[in-house]
Amino acid sequence: MKMKTGISLAIMMFLQYYIWGAWYVTMGPYMDQAFAGQDVDVAKGAVYGAGAIATIISPFFVGMIADRYFAAQKIMGVLHLIGAALLFYATQMAHTSGFYWVILAYSLLYMPTIALSNSVAFAQMTDPGKQFPWIRVFGTLGWIVAGLVISSLQITDQPMTFNIAAGCSALLGIFSFLLPNTPPKSDSSSSSLGAIFGADAFVLFKSRAYSIFFVAAILICIPLSFYYGFAGSYLKEFFGESTPGKMSMGQMSEALFILAIPFLFYKIGVKNMLIFGMSAWVLRYVCFAYGNTHVALLYAGIILHGICYDFFFVTGYMYTENKAGAKIKNAAQSLFTFATYGVGMFIGTNYSGFVSNKYSTKTIDLLTKKEVVSHNWQSIWMYPAIIAAVVLVAFIAFFKEKKTEAA
Repeated sequence: MKMKTGISLAIMMFLQYYIWGAWYVTMGPYMDQAFAGQDVDVAKGAVYGAGAIATIISPFFVGMIADRYFAAQKIMGVLHLIGAALLFYATQMAHTSGFYWVILAYSLLYMPTIALSNSVAFAQMTDPGKQFPWIRVFGTLGWIVAGLVISSLQITDQPMTFNIAAGCSALLGIFSFLLPNTPPKSDSSSSSLGAIFGADAFVLFKSRAYSIFFVAAILICIPLSFYYGFAGSYLKEFFGESTPGKMSMGQMSEALFILAIPFLFYKIGVKNMLIFGMSAWVLRYVCFAYGNTHVALLYAGIILHGICYDFFFVTGYMYTENKAGAKIKNAAQSLFTFATYGVGMFIGTNYSGFVSNKYSTKTIDLLTKKEVVSHNWQSIWMYPAIIAAVVLVAFIAFFKEKKTEAA
């Protein structure tokens, strides 16, 4: 791969995840401010669930339409340009219902661009195994920089976060047309509805070990949803406008721990990797539950994101790849993504909204006459901690990978 091509792909990845990091992390605090007096907690669960719905639907769009009829970089450019307008329009909504539909529409446009950006990158690489990680890490850097910029501007709960994301989306939309050409796939044999959603990978469920892992992966997305939906609002009570910058420490941790994954995967085994990952989920939420006693616990909860995500989800993708083999690996990865970020996150986002609303109290500020919502955060965070602990114990008890299968 030429250096010029590598630079353009790095810029693409940086902007792709800068956009997401700019509005997604701050959406909770923004909703608290913009929709005060409405049922914000329930709305948060639904709005964050929009991404899960888009994850379920986007494989259909990419697999049956984009991949067959359009060059990947061109359709990606169009989606980002339309998405820029929707991000700006989202800040014009006065009610949570209207905000939900705009975010859902935007998510349906954005989620396919993740797969499309990966397709553009892989198509230009001579050795994807070595080259892709170095390109993808710029996406993590984009997310980190977005958090640092928003913190420095002190606009955590302001519409400007969406406007910044909209501007970057427009920029990437234009830049996409300058990316190397990635023509549509001529082979449509893999574009059936079943193939797109990973039906070819159902053969993996003949393995009892993989079936147990698969169920655990869906269930662990419920605790994950609590973090995405409510960590921003919770941490803002302690860190104020610097919250996005503080939360970017989680992505820094993710970038660091991912370097250890290839070595540890074969050194300590997949079961121990997954156990470490799920244990980190339990520990993270316990840290958040008692974070009001010492700020160090809040930092620990944020930094644990690297272990939570890398040791479970990155390991999970590698485990799925190893179990599937070359013939059905694409179908297996599609099925894993569909189940976790689609089905699992959809369940989790709605459940987390219900729990948060259950432990919220609404009062009227005597000076401003405005409604103020307070939360019993300790009770809220114990829910994902307990769920993760139950999944962890069940996984340890029932997951038994044969040595021949592990090899």
